[in-house]
This record gives sequence, C-alpha cells and structure tokens, in this order.
Amino acid sequence: MSTYYWVGRTLMMSLAHGVWRPTILGKGNVPKEGGVLLASNHLSFIDSFAIPVAAPRKVSFLAKQEYFTGTGIRGRFVRGFMEAGDAIPLDRDDSRGAQASLDLALEVLRAGKAFGVYPEGTRSRDGRLYRGRTGVAFLALTAGVPVVPVGLIGTDKVQPVGQRGLRLADVTVAFGTPILPSAYAGLPAGRARRQLTDDVMDAIAALTGQERADTYNERPVSADPDD
Repeated sequence: MSTYYWVGRTLMMSLAHGVWRPTILGKGNVPKEGGVLLASNHLSFIDSFAIPVAAPRKVSFLAKQEYFTGTGIRGRFVRGFMEAGDAIPLDRDDSRGAQASLDLALEVLRAGKAFGVYPEGTRSRDGRLYRGRTGVAFLALTAGVPVVPVGLIGTDKVQPVGQRGLRLADVTVAFGTPILPSAYAGLPAGRARRQLTDDVMDAIAALTGQERADTYNERPVSADPDD
C-alpha cells in the first residue's frame, strides 16, 4: 500500500480532525474486509478526501481524468493523492471509457477492496439530492458486494461551489446500514438495478435530510475544473 497515500491520509486526518472536527457516525457499518461499495451524495470537491479520511479502511474512487492532469502545486497534490489512493480515471465524455472504468472498479471490488461512488454522477450545485444512476447497482450486483450508503453534510460549506479556498464549517460523515445485493435476487436485471439504486438514494436521503430532486443531475457547462 502506497506510503504517499498513508502519509497524505495521516496529514489530512490531522488537519480535518484538528481544524474541522468532523462528526463521524456509523463507522461500524463499514465491513472490515471484503469488497464493499461506499455510495455517497456529492456536494463538494473535498468529498473524495472527506470519505477516505473518515472511513475505517482505504477507499478507492472513480475520478474524472482531469484530476490526473492538473498543473501547479494544487494540481500535483490532487494528482498525487488520486494516484496513491488507487483512484481510477474516468472520461465522462466517452461512453466506452466509462464502461472500461466500471470494469476496473469491478476488479477492485473482486479483489476484496473498498470502492467509493457518487450515484448522482456530479456535484449537486443547489444542495438537493438527485436521482441515482444505476452504475452503483451494476457494480454491487455484478461483484456481489454490499453497498454502504454514506451521507455527507457540510462539505459544501467547507468549499462552496466556485470557491478555491477552504472555510471552517461543521462536517458530518455518516455511514449507513449496508444494503445487500442478495435482497434483489430473482428480479429482472433492469428492475433490480433500478430498485437497488433507488433504495441506496433513499438511505442517503435519510442520512442527510436533503431535499429530493426527481431528475438526474446534469454536468453544467463550466470552466470550473472541479465540475
């Protein structure tokens, strides 16, 4: 396991706990071993740092490929952490590339590791919880691994949309009860994927108290590299 990752994680944990003092709930809901999906709402760029800091085990993520091509101090730090954390680059404009990334995610899960996903697909810019895309269910059902819903509260206040700097704010990371793929056995594949995904989003909503949106969250046309 990468020394860079653990050094970076330790530094971030010290900073997070010393400055933001996050509230972490339900850590015992994350299985200590075996493949598992952590499915979270998505409010801020820092979500992909907050979850690995709070989780009791290493968590890899699908990450847009722009995070691996940044320049300057910030770009190098983000790229280094993503690579050290076994993040998988995702080209969101290439459907074939997206499927290849999902295939790589399956390899991670089948190797008995933890993998994080954002079923909404991109950050919520208005704070509402959008409809989940079924990739999370595809991974869970195909790999036969549980899904732990994760509720993030306050990360959008730490780094508001369009802002570069970090602010002081109360942050909560809540890990919910695992959702088992075996509960959807016998359902037609498409229905199983949709039902499991909807159940995950319902569980996330219960953790965060967010207002629900009945539509998918579409990626905005923006020059912001964090979108």
